[in-house]
Amino acid sequence: MKIDISDLLSIENLMTEQQCEAEFSSFQSKMGEFPVVGKQPFTLCFENKEGHSLLISGETDITLAIPCDRCLQDVFVTLHLLFDRKFPLEDGALKEAFDAEDTSGLIETEIDTDRLIYNEVLVNWPEKVLCQKDCKGICRTCGVNLNEKTCSCGQTELDPRMAAIQDIFHQFKEV
Repeated sequence: MKIDISDLLSIENLMTEQQCEAEFSSFQSKMGEFPVVGKQPFTLCFENKEGHSLLISGETDITLAIPCDRCLQDVFVTLHLLFDRKFPLEDGALKEAFDAEDTSGLIETEIDTDRLIYNEVLVNWPEKVLCQKDCKGICRTCGVNLNEKTCSCGQTELDPRMAAIQDIFHQFKEV
């Protein structure tokens, strides 16, 4: 969704609000493509601060389906996004020239709300996504989800002559 802010740039101390909603159905980045499973409308507040700066603020929640880092099951992750941007103004226009490659979402006299949301999702992306705290992951040999089934791939019979060495390793094993 694009919002025209040309009136806001030229009138000092003008404050407006605009109802917005994310228009994309999936989040795409270098990490992959993640479906949006929940989004809600939100309000963006625009304020021309005495002709010196343009303030943009708002907040929303967006829910994405992200694969678990261990077992690859989809996990619904809700990200709380806060928008708080400040752009300098000079003589009723933006002080700096913004172009289409700019990541701010501001292009000349328009705000691209999808670009604002995209940037905030990137900033708020979780470091690790787990389906459960004690997720067992997948078997490296056969690929079975160890949360759902057990496999016999890792249960090989060891040489009984090595039992003493195995006991030493188990004794000093770090958790």
